[in-house]
Formats: sequence, structure tokens, C-alpha cells
Amino acid sequence: MPEAYERHLVPVFFRPFAADLAARAAALRPRRVLELAAGTGALTSALLTAAPTASVVASDLNEAMVAAGSAREPRADWRQADAQELPFEDGDFDLVVCQFGVMFFPDRPAAYAEVRRVLAPPGRFLFNSWGPLATHGFGSAFQAALEETMPGRAPAFLEDVPHGYTNPALVASDLAAAGLTLDSADEVTLDGVAVSAASVATGFLTGTPVSAALEAREDAQSIRASVTQKMTDRLGAGSVTAAMTATVYTAHRRE
Repeated sequence: MPEAYERHLVPVFFRPFAADLAARAAALRPRRVLELAAGTGALTSALLTAAPTASVVASDLNEAMVAAGSAREPRADWRQADAQELPFEDGDFDLVVCQFGVMFFPDRPAAYAEVRRVLAPPGRFLFNSWGPLATHGFGSAFQAALEETMPGRAPAFLEDVPHGYTNPALVASDLAAAGLTLDSADEVTLDGVAVSAASVATGFLTGTPVSAALEAREDAQSIRASVTQKMTDRLGAGSVTAAMTATVYTAHRRE
């Protein structure tokens, strides 16, 4: 999964937003940064380039992602870590960042409380989350192709998880419950450029939990072929571009 994720999804989805988030982080002039849900290191590399004097600890729950990320970005200190039980001392960092990871936390207030604990006053928490699935050109095309291929049986992972935390009021409430105050919520729309719709379809089908929902099916191969073709029909052949919307949140530790 990390290889497919890195090859097919990271350049298209995550690097454009990593540049945006890293620039925002650098403007805060951090000295010691903790990254949560770092994946294979798209934001990690952007952070180290944008804020070269900062030290960066990159963490992820998934051991395979940590192994892949540390190989790709050895300038960071990589740690396997659960965001809800961080293995760091109180006040260890002046900035915590997370790119498209908070949606996956089972207990967000608990994770945010850990963020508050490891932040030194007046530390900042900078993170983003995807907007509704309809605002993601690639994701919505993929889900439509999946539902046409598997009517009534299509996995709802994209809508329920990556695109399931879209209400700024809920985010603010979760942060407040953990002792953090939301300072800003900025909607950002950027273009993703993929070598082909088929490449993105492959990324979704093999680099996300959608793969687990299909692998046990006898018709998995035909489903993948159908979804790939339908996605190509929607987005076109050759290189494809689509708009993607996310919200960038900045919060601070409340005393």
C-alpha cells in the first residue's frame, strides 16, 4: 500500500497541499516540529525545505509508512506513534502539524489533547482536512465510477473517512474539548495534475483501504478494470487535471 500510495496519490493529491501547509508553518518560525500521520513524507520534505533551521520529528501509526518515509526523507527523525498516545514529553514542541490525518483519528478530542500536552505555550497546531467529496474532482469521479460498477455495494470509505470531517464548527468543538482554541479555518482549492485517470484509479484501488474491500471478491479484477475505464471516461485520456478543496486550520494551546 505505501508504494502505490506514494506513486499514484502523493504527487497528485498531497504535494500541492504540502507546499501550502509548509509555507504556513514556516511563517510561524518554528524551532521544533512534530508531524502527525506523516505517511511517506510529502509534507515532511516540504517542511524541511521551507523551514530549514527547524528540527522535524515525523510520526505515523503505520510501521510500513514510517519505513517508507524514513527512506525517502532521512533528514527528519522518524517515529512510529499513535496520535492518541504520543511518546513525547510535555511541551516538547512549539508546532504540531498534520496533513490530511485528523480524519483518521478514532477519538479526535483525545488526539487533540495529546497535541496540547506536547506543545509548549503558546504552541500552535496547524492541520488540514478534505472538504466534501463533491469538491474533490478525482475522488468524486472515482466514487461515481465505483458506484456505477457496484450499485448498492460500493465501499463508502472515501465519503465516510477522508471526506467525513468537513464541518469547521465540529472541528472547533473537538479542539475546544481538548484545550485548544481555533484561530482560523481557511478554505483552499488547488489543482491536482495526474499522468492519467488510470493512474489515480490505481492509487485509490491499491493504495487505500478500498483495496481490502475488493481483494476477497472473485470479481475484483473485473471491478478494477471497470472502475478504471469509467474514471477515464469521466476525466479524459492522457494527463488530467482536477480541482481539490480542503480546509486549513490553525489553533493554539489554551492556558
